[in-house]
Amino acid sequence: MPLETATLAGGCFWCLEAVYDQVIGVQDVVSGYTGGHVPNPTYRQVCDGDTGHAEAVQIRFDPSQISYRELLEIFFSIHDPTTLNRQGADVGTQYRSAIFYHSDEQRQIAEQLVRELSEQQVFRDPIVTEIVPATTFYPAEDYHQEYFARNPYQPYCQFVVAPKVAKFHKLFATKVAR
Repeated sequence: MPLETATLAGGCFWCLEAVYDQVIGVQDVVSGYTGGHVPNPTYRQVCDGDTGHAEAVQIRFDPSQISYRELLEIFFSIHDPTTLNRQGADVGTQYRSAIFYHSDEQRQIAEQLVRELSEQQVFRDPIVTEIVPATTFYPAEDYHQEYFARNPYQPYCQFVVAPKVAKFHKLFATKVAR
């Protein structure tokens, strides 16, 4: 079965990459920028908030080992999909919650899951996650790739990224690659 691609934005890309790097069936995770209007943006440009891009990850996965829906279930458990343009202390459109779908099937799965989570009132506040077509994805600079794996003792990694990884391990123990 050929690999598929998922592109997700949920605030800081270091957090998403650190989790998805450990998911069974995920072959590759790249941190980068998407959803904006500036070609080949730099981290500084994206942080300034003027490019329209979101910090995102692009995930290549084997659908025979993990489904797109399961990737989204993990996504909704490791970030706050109810805060517009914000994740924790990170504020701005570059930190928005977004699903960038690559097919109509992915769009339908994302919309269905959001409906179910809303109906079940999983979150106290309404989900504000954008569900939009995938656009050009620009990989972030090399020093952003595998950031958590290379910098586990950096304060941001210890206090923000590590708890999200731990939450993933707790909620999805059967999906953790050993």
